[in-house]
Amino acid sequence: MSAEPADQLLFTYGTLQYAEVQLDTFGRLLGGERDALPGYTIDYVEVADQRVADVSGMSVQPVLRATGNPLDKVTGTVLQVSAAELDAADEYEVSLYRRVAVTLTSGRDAWVYVG
Repeated sequence: MSAEPADQLLFTYGTLQYAEVQLDTFGRLLGGERDALPGYTIDYVEVADQRVADVSGMSVQPVLRATGNPLDKVTGTVLQVSAAELDAADEYEVSLYRRVAVTLTSGRDAWVYVG
């Protein structure tokens, strides 16, 4: 009998916090906890993927930019996701983003999508 893979943490600062996006992407609503990511700021970019724009209701989306300055920080929500849900998030986040491992203000390690 194999064990189910442990949930992973995903730090969200944009549309993955929206109920309609979570339902479309994960098939369920995810509870989360507020946290922050130091050393980053948010820029905004036009969404080229029409499906993402339709699901989120936004034609412009936030994208993280690393500054390296510990005084900069982005607040958001930490979600517990399964490996399959992380794969679904990878599909939702268009080629504009890449997933990287970060350490949050709380000291927790999480995945996040950056530009």
